[in-house]
Amino acid sequence: MPPFPSGEISLARCTCAHRLPDHEATGTAVTHAAVAATSADITRQFIRAKRPCADGYRWYLRRQEGASNYQALLDDLVREGRVDDACWMLDQFGPTNDVLELEHLEADALVFAGSVRCAGSADVDGVLRTGRSLSVRGSLRVGGALTVGEDLRVSGAARCNGSVRLHGDARIGGSLAAAQRMQCAASLRVGGELTCAAAAHIAGHCAVRQNLQVAGELDCAGGIKVGGHLHGGAAVQAARGLQVAGDVDCGGHLQIGWGVRAEGHIRAAGAIRAGESLWAGGPIAAGETYGVYAGLAVPLPDWPTSARVRATEQPARLLSGCWTGPEEEAP
Repeated sequence: MPPFPSGEISLARCTCAHRLPDHEATGTAVTHAAVAATSADITRQFIRAKRPCADGYRWYLRRQEGASNYQALLDDLVREGRVDDACWMLDQFGPTNDVLELEHLEADALVFAGSVRCAGSADVDGVLRTGRSLSVRGSLRVGGALTVGEDLRVSGAARCNGSVRLHGDARIGGSLAAAQRMQCAASLRVGGELTCAAAAHIAGHCAVRQNLQVAGELDCAGGIKVGGHLHGGAAVQAARGLQVAGDVDCGGHLQIGWGVRAEGHIRAAGAIRAGESLWAGGPIAAGETYGVYAGLAVPLPDWPTSARVRATEQPARLLSGCWTGPEEEAP
């Protein structure tokens, strides 16, 4: 695939990039080069004040004379294989309100300071980074790291062979697969399976329609809802509730701030801790030297109603909660 060009867009047939005003979109599309002419320039003094590395600053002095447009600099850096420098520049100078619209995206790498809207599929061999939102109507494949400054919307499946860092809400219509660490600064919704080959941290709610599998720790600051099985290779933690239509298997401690409900079994290599009730359609089993705890956030007088424990048999080492027997109805 060709590298992302500087000063123009030529990625199949596409709508040209245009900039949106703060409150409404412009009625006329303009070229990327025209957008560059309207954006603020970056001077040598401005660059030097950010303390760039010596090699990067020498490149800038060789490549640019006087002032230069922000996005044009990012494009030139990516085109010449200096993707890390382009990401550093975006870190220093922040996002813009530019919008890049295209029918399909195919590139070696892309660092765009504004929002990217793709009417078809997006296929990037290396790093894909946006200063603001990323919207893809088809599928998304990223060979390197994926970083989105605001919301992510993908109608199809999404696959990333590097790390995933999302600074807003994420909505994936199909499955989501990440080969390295995944971080989402808000809520995450996946219409298929969610697979992460490392740790995953989600700062909002997490809803997965099919199976959820994380090789490392799974840490969610909201609640977790899974339409299939949940498999965590290490500890699983959620500040709110956990609802799973299948089995729960946890390679470390299972710690849930509110209640837990699973239609299948609940098994953990460490302790099982629930702030409220603990309900399973199969057995509940903690690690051999660990206990099972329910009602940790519930006053003792309320245990019979809000700290119930239900499974096919009473869990070994049930250290808190109110055992109700296997016939207890689902909460």
